[in-house]
Amino acid sequence: MKTIKVVAAIITHNHQIFATQRGYGEFKDGWEFPGGKIEEGETPQEALIREIREELDTEIAVGKLVDTVEYDYPAFHLSMDCFLCTIQSGDLVLKEHEAAKWLTKETLDSVEWLPADRGLIDKLKNEGV
Repeated sequence: MKTIKVVAAIITHNHQIFATQRGYGEFKDGWEFPGGKIEEGETPQEALIREIREELDTEIAVGKLVDTVEYDYPAFHLSMDCFLCTIQSGDLVLKEHEAAKWLTKETLDSVEWLPADRGLIDKLKNEGV
């Protein structure tokens, strides 16, 4: 099975976490942490900074690695490095997503997370952000 390496940004601000709703593809309408594929020659951190700039028109600072999620979808294996991030500048403009929300630890379950992202939710609730 093919493995796809991606990165995800857990963007936090005032004890809230930024979640985005997918606007296209097989998993359209599912909620996820923004991010994307790592390109040849990039570190995970560089990929995350580029992806958030492209998708949300925002500059972020990448902090600690929270988790690496390994998840088997029917067609591929996903390996997702998830980093805590903070906004440096920009207004989180949605270029590829159809919606976004700031969620608290208490409201993390209020959206329908994509399967790979679900595993992170319990961890974020337990660890706090």
